Amino acid sequence: MSANEFLPEPLPTDPLEIFGRWFLEAIEHGTAQSLNADAMTLATVDEDGRPAARVVLCKQLEIPAGYVVFFTNYRSRKGRELDAGGRAAAVFHWDSLRRQVRIEGPVLHSPAQESDRYFASRPLDSRLSAWASAQSEPLASRAALAHQMQEAASRFAVAPGSGNAEVPRPPHWGGYRLWIDRMELWVEGPGRVHDRAQWRRVLQPRDAFTFDAGAWHGTRLNP
Repeated sequence: MSANEFLPEPLPTDPLEIFGRWFLEAIEHGTAQSLNADAMTLATVDEDGRPAARVVLCKQLEIPAGYVVFFTNYRSRKGRELDAGGRAAAVFHWDSLRRQVRIEGPVLHSPAQESDRYFASRPLDSRLSAWASAQSEPLASRAALAHQMQEAASRFAVAPGSGNAEVPRPPHWGGYRLWIDRMELWVEGPGRVHDRAQWRRVLQPRDAFTFDAGAWHGTRLNP
């Protein structure tokens, strides 16, 4: 499917194959254009029903299981809201490809090994900042943050920017798996006659990290 094609008719029974293909095409296109094609807007809700949204990076798209993985500070606002509410929504919008993907579903922590593996792949300063930053908490100044970074570097006897070094993953930092139980694929159309389709499925918990999924049920939507 090229960027100017509409969704198949009839709709496929499983939308994940299209999502996966779009994601790879967006990554390839984004690399050429210096864009973060893996950026997604993540929405959560607090205990009073007040929504919040921010951009995070999708570090894994698992097909055919049907979940995306992102990483953050578990004590941040989004981490607290994800742990309290247990659900999230996210949007990928690839403007230059005229495509959009919306996903919703329950959120689980990644297994420790998955978080450890990704954390070890990060640049040294990014690993130090996970220790230094109390994400989402008030900060007196940039100078205070620089001091926190230096304290983290001293704790592990490394110099920021010095290259690779052993810095373990903080226990308050790791991955989330957003399991998709609702997905919408969108293709821009002329005269705002866009092509939209939505799929739903039922997820049943299997263990602390995994769901068993029922069949997808899809329908086209008015634009």
